[in-house]
Amino acid sequence: MSRGPNPITEFFVGVSTLLRGFGFWRRRPRAMALGLIPAAIVFAVLVVLIVLLVVNLDPVTIFLTGFAETWDEGWRNLLRIGFGLALIVGLIVLYAFSFTALTLLIGDWFYERIWRAVEADLGEFTPGPEPGFWRSAGDGVLLVVRAIFTGLLIVLLGLVPLIGTVLAVVVGTFLSGRLVALELTTRPLEARGMTRQQRRAALRPHRARVLGFGVAVHLSFLIPGGAVIVMPVAVAGATVLAKHVLANDMLGEAPAARVTESGA
Repeated sequence: MSRGPNPITEFFVGVSTLLRGFGFWRRRPRAMALGLIPAAIVFAVLVVLIVLLVVNLDPVTIFLTGFAETWDEGWRNLLRIGFGLALIVGLIVLYAFSFTALTLLIGDWFYERIWRAVEADLGEFTPGPEPGFWRSAGDGVLLVVRAIFTGLLIVLLGLVPLIGTVLAVVVGTFLSGRLVALELTTRPLEARGMTRQQRRAALRPHRARVLGFGVAVHLSFLIPGGAVIVMPVAVAGATVLAKHVLANDMLGEAPAARVTESGA
């Protein structure tokens, strides 16, 4: 019985998929440059909100941990430090996903130019009936809800004694990476007429590659200014990833388990 691809290898192939996206700066510079505009706008707004929260982190932490007011001072301070760090990690998770979702939402026209240009370069793209506004909006709401619950989970993990902060960072990075990858691959998969269930079925056999791509995007967003520069690259890379997970003749049918690398 043949064994599937090595998950570790697939994870790093996913990372390299993001790196492949940088190649489209040379091949499609105008489309990629346009992708900087909505990314810069959303980034500026989110930075202001994050700064406001960080500046008020102490009173927010004290308010949320009011139940520990009667504890021993040492334990109370330890709890509040851990809770504050967990809030920051949870905020980073929400930032990465919110940045991706909002940028794709307001910059749909810009990013459509990018992923269609990538599809044209890769070839053999057959568009399907695209979903209506309400179905797309419903899918978006579900992803936002998942991101909020992920952020709350990260905050709770941060309360675990001794290892809470490290655990929150590691789990938050992987969960956020997965959410970001799901959001970025939505548009090129929807363009083939795929529902949310079909998209998840298509991505499921490639979990490690999808995760590697998403984690690479998430970590890139944490670099100062990286979110703006990497966003067009991430859209291009997500299109390459979507191309990999689909058979070229797939349209409203169950997706094939793989597609040849020449098509990817």
